[in-house]
Formats: sequence, structure tokens, C-alpha cells
Amino acid sequence: MSMIGPLKLKAQLLCDHEIAMGPGKADLLEAIDSEGSISAAGRVLGMSYRRTWLLVDAMNRCWTEPLVEATAGGGQKSGARLTGAGRTVLAAYRALEDALDKAAASAPLKTLETLLRATPLEPRHGG
Repeated sequence: MSMIGPLKLKAQLLCDHEIAMGPGKADLLEAIDSEGSISAAGRVLGMSYRRTWLLVDAMNRCWTEPLVEATAGGGQKSGARLTGAGRTVLAAYRALEDALDKAAASAPLKTLETLLRATPLEPRHGG
């Protein structure tokens, strides 16, 4: 999610009514990739174990291929990793965010900024 002046950009890809990818899920994929564990990624991001697993499950259900592969057991081969599809989706999503940042730095935003108040007026009461 980017803040450019008063503009907040947050790209979300939807699968019906489910958020298939957004800034938080992209951050979670990056944390899983670096931590090698879904629960450790959740801890790094300050998420509960349940919330982390629900987000991974939603991502895996929304794409044509799973984005995260988890192996239970506690041994050397346990943990989680991004699949090839997970790496592709994450890279494409981050590229989309970069493109949105560049588009937001354009003349239309400058025009909107010149017309936007720094703070809203007080609400009007009555009629």
C-alpha cells in the first residue's frame, strides 16, 4: 500500500467476493519465503496463527495453483515455501504496485492535490 501525498493506493485482486491478493497477503508471502514457516511469518507480521492460516488458505483457493505449500511434522522437511505460482503471483503483484505508484505521480494527481483541502470543513447542521 502506497501513500503519495493525500493519495492512498491499495491494489486488491478479487476472486468473486474473496480478496485473492492485496498488500497484506503479499507481505505474508514474503514473510513465509523468508521465514520458511507460516506460523513464524505470522509472528513476524503480528498475526495470530489462525489468521495467518486462513489467509494462506484463501490464497491457495483463489488461484489456479496453490501459492504456498506446507509440510507438517516438525522435522527437517517441515515448514512452508512459496510454489512457483506463488513466486510468479508475488512478483507480478509487486510490479503492479510499482506501476500504480508511477501512475499516481502523474499530472492528474497534482491537479487533485491543488483542489483538495488539508482538513475537511466542519459538518453543516440543519437545513
